[in-house]
Amino acid sequence: MFENVYEDFWLEQIRHAEGQRLEMLRRDLTGTKKLLEAVLFPVLKTFEGLVLEFEMLSLSGVKIYGDACHPKLRIVFEEENFITHAEKITRERFSFERARARSVAMLGYTYFPYSRDELEKRPEFCQRNLFEWIGRFGSMEGGGLHQLPVYEREVLRLSLFSNKPFGLAEVCGWLQLTKESCRKVLRDLESKQFIYSVGGSASRCHKFMITEKAVALLHQ
Repeated sequence: MFENVYEDFWLEQIRHAEGQRLEMLRRDLTGTKKLLEAVLFPVLKTFEGLVLEFEMLSLSGVKIYGDACHPKLRIVFEEENFITHAEKITRERFSFERARARSVAMLGYTYFPYSRDELEKRPEFCQRNLFEWIGRFGSMEGGGLHQLPVYEREVLRLSLFSNKPFGLAEVCGWLQLTKESCRKVLRDLESKQFIYSVGGSASRCHKFMITEKAVALLHQ
C-alpha cells in the first residue's frame, strides 16, 4: 500500500515542480522515502499537505531545500545519513549545515531531523517524537489558540492536523456535542474568518476548511 501511495505522491510533486527543485526530486530519494514510510505516513496517515524538497531562501540568499515540509504545521523534516552528514563531512559543509538550520528557524519553521539509523532501527521511537510534538503544539498556552473559546480552539486544532475539508458530522465527533451546538461553533468561526465554506450552495454548505488567518493565529 505504501509503495503505491508514495509513487502517486512523488509523481504529483514532480508535476508541480520546476527548476532546481525538479532536479532535486529526480535524484535518489531513498532517505526521504524511508522518512515518509517510517514516520510521516504512520503518524499523519496521509501525504496531503506535505511538500517534498521544500524550497526556501537562506539568510545568505542561497536556495536551500528540506527533505519534506508541512507548511501549515510549519515543520521541516530531514533524513540525515551519518556517512554523508557527519563521517565524511568537511568543515565547510559542517558550517553550511549549521547556517542552514538557523535559516530554517529564522523562517519560522521547526527543524525536525532524524538519522537513518533511527529510522531503520527505532521507527516507533521516531513516531512517538512526532506525536509528542503535535500534542504540545496543539496545547501551547502561549499560542494564539488560547484567545478562542475552547470548542472553537479544538475545531481549529483538529482541522489543521486533518488537513482536509470537514463537515458538521466530523465536528460533532470531535466535540461530542449536539448538531445545533456544533453549528453555532462553525457559524462563530466563519464569522471570524477562521474557516471558509467548500462546496455546497448559497443556502447550504457541506464542508469547511481552515483559513490562512487561523493558521497564522495558531503560530503566534
